[in-house]
Amino acid sequence: MPTIRESFPHEIEIIENIFVPMPDGTRLAAKLWRPKGAGPVPAILEYLPYRKREGTRGRDQKAHAWLSGHGYACVRLDIRGTGDSEGLIDDEYTLQEQVDGCDAIAWIAAQDWCDGQVAMYGISWGGFNGLQIAARQPPALKTIITVGSTDDRYATDVHYIGGCLSKDNFDWSATMFASNDLPPDPEIVGDAWRGMWRARMEHNRPWILNWLAHQRRDSYWQQGSVCEDFSKITIPVYAVSGWADNYSEAVPRLLAGLSSPRLGLVGPWAHSFPHDVTVKPAIGWLQEVLRWCDYWMKGRDTGIMDEPMYRVWMQESVAPQSCYHDRRGRWVGESAWPSPRIEHRAFHLNAGGTLDPASGAAADLAINSPLWVGLGAGEVGRYGGDADWPTDQREDDGGSLVFVTDPLPERTEILGAPHLHLRFSSDKPLALVAVRLNDVRPDGRSTRVTVGFLNLTHRESHESPAELVPGHVHDAVVDLDDIAHAFPAGHRIAVALSTTYWPICWPSPELATLTVRAGESWLDLPVRPADPADAGLRAFDPPEMAAPTPVIDHPVDTAHRRAIRRDLLTGEMTVDFPRWTYAHEMPDIGQTVTSDALACYSITDGDPLSARCETEANVVIRRKDTTTGHHSTGRLTADATHFRVEMQLRVTENGETVFERQWDERIARDLV
Repeated sequence: MPTIRESFPHEIEIIENIFVPMPDGTRLAAKLWRPKGAGPVPAILEYLPYRKREGTRGRDQKAHAWLSGHGYACVRLDIRGTGDSEGLIDDEYTLQEQVDGCDAIAWIAAQDWCDGQVAMYGISWGGFNGLQIAARQPPALKTIITVGSTDDRYATDVHYIGGCLSKDNFDWSATMFASNDLPPDPEIVGDAWRGMWRARMEHNRPWILNWLAHQRRDSYWQQGSVCEDFSKITIPVYAVSGWADNYSEAVPRLLAGLSSPRLGLVGPWAHSFPHDVTVKPAIGWLQEVLRWCDYWMKGRDTGIMDEPMYRVWMQESVAPQSCYHDRRGRWVGESAWPSPRIEHRAFHLNAGGTLDPASGAAADLAINSPLWVGLGAGEVGRYGGDADWPTDQREDDGGSLVFVTDPLPERTEILGAPHLHLRFSSDKPLALVAVRLNDVRPDGRSTRVTVGFLNLTHRESHESPAELVPGHVHDAVVDLDDIAHAFPAGHRIAVALSTTYWPICWPSPELATLTVRAGESWLDLPVRPADPADAGLRAFDPPEMAAPTPVIDHPVDTAHRRAIRRDLLTGEMTVDFPRWTYAHEMPDIGQTVTSDALACYSITDGDPLSARCETEANVVIRRKDTTTGHHSTGRLTADATHFRVEMQLRVTENGETVFERQWDERIARDLV
């Protein structure tokens, strides 16, 4: 738990709401923290759809009050159509959102409390749009700090992974569906709240319909993916993530792709700011933000740009378990990325299941995985909760093709993205491959280190997929996620290949058999030599933050748990993923928000067309004069040619239904 700081160099003034006018007359709602008596100061903008009034209230206070107390005006802005902002929201990361962000920056820079300089700061959505708006080059935007985000909306977000349909695609759509029709606060917007609420209900639509309409990398995904042209970002960028997060690989890509001043930081963390973590050790992250902003907006030599370009947590080997609250390791640094110090070592997948520095004789090894492979995968986008991590990989290995080194003669540390160069044939035109890199202990326990996926119709590109020719030998490269990991002497490195990975990847329409060419397939492993300079890295300050706004947490009757259920008679397997489940009372604004959500993934072994995802979400907001509720269910299934999306929505006021709607739509499968 970070230390709560009670006093600051500046007294803090908080303005609960201001409206930021857009050129079309729409007003966006913002909360402002500013240092009293400091005169015009630089501003820090965080721009989200997650409802500043009650959705992120306590979390916002912890960071923005701290930064304001150190001499910055902090603005937390609701995206158009969310929270207390006017207008309607159509999708994530839209062009309208980016243009609004540029207009908001210009407005902030022109206020008498701002000195004309603005930074953007945020995690996840707020990290995404920081990159996207930086690429639009608004003049007043001087720097961005992007945490837990990505440069590539198609390849490394929650929608598609390696061209495979991600588990989180439907799940995330259901989450936003449960948020997009929630009403604004009458105390902020006045009598207009009911009309705004009604418009949101009528406009709410499952975004999964947009995302399934674009199953390959096209202009829909290229918009907002800054990797399309890194040169458009010309301002300093501080990119941050954690190895337990879904977005860690974006940090090294940004360092490699950008030419503007930049730093990268990857810790052991899950999807969280580095000062307020579920996976320790935490760091004094707000102090790092202050050092960065002071350097780039106040001209103070804080020493931050004298430090290595890329600083990461080198993780020690750990036994497999479903949850880690403290990950052992140490900080290491590289002065440039890509680093010329990294040694790329080849390990060949040889007959007999060995993983060797030298290639062996060519041999054909076949694999047709059962649909239970992947049940030990844990989550995709981890928040660090219980059961988020992969369990012992030996179970999944039982349905995989596995190649293992001899016991390592010495400690081996890796940093970067491993790549599997795969030569194979398939008996079906559509197939996928999941590749796991595991750390095998002397007693046989196996910990997943990193993983990668490829829809093999995307072997040439995500833009122009092509069916496999059954029986024909193809070549593909599978990119595994970046990682920093230390394999101890005596441990073994394993590569495991499977043709299924449920529920992380939606299965191909038919179970495919892949024939891997052993002796002609190999792993590129990025080995990092020891560097004595690591011992001299500056230590991070201990974590601290401002006190959050008051909140009373109430017990929740339906507290779901992660669970895997197997019907031994039918072969059906179901995995439960609890989602946003809480009851928060906020006495300072007289509101209580209750959320109860669950996603269930089911499949019957041997039948890939039995795959389904079912979601349920209930969100209730109790205010002094009214209680409003969102209640929705969803179901995603597929046959050999189409996906089917079914959604039901019911909105209530004081227990009475005021709006209902259903969707039942089919979208053609596009080589997925």
